[in-house]
Amino acid sequence: MEDVLKRLLETETRAEAIIETAETERRRIVDAALDEARRAEAGFQEEAARRRQPLLHEAEDRASQLVADLTRKYEARQRLLREQADRNEDEAVRAVLALLLDPER
Repeated sequence: MEDVLKRLLETETRAEAIIETAETERRRIVDAALDEARRAEAGFQEEAARRRQPLLHEAEDRASQLVADLTRKYEARQRLLREQADRNEDEAVRAVLALLLDPER
């Protein structure tokens, strides 16, 4: 009976050692997988930033072009309005002068 107990204890000790080794290996594998995942994520972020850069540059160029176009249109519209205001002012001055000079009219 004593031999059986001794063998069971030895077997239990070996099983615990195997379990401990397996647990250590599992932790090593998990840590390695996490490290690899972190590296992959960092690489992904770098690649995404690299790919985004030309798109941002293109969007900035388009925005600058749109601002320039809108500025030109705004300035042209301002010129037309100023010219029309000048014409209206001239007509108003002539009409007032005509009315003052010839109230019967």
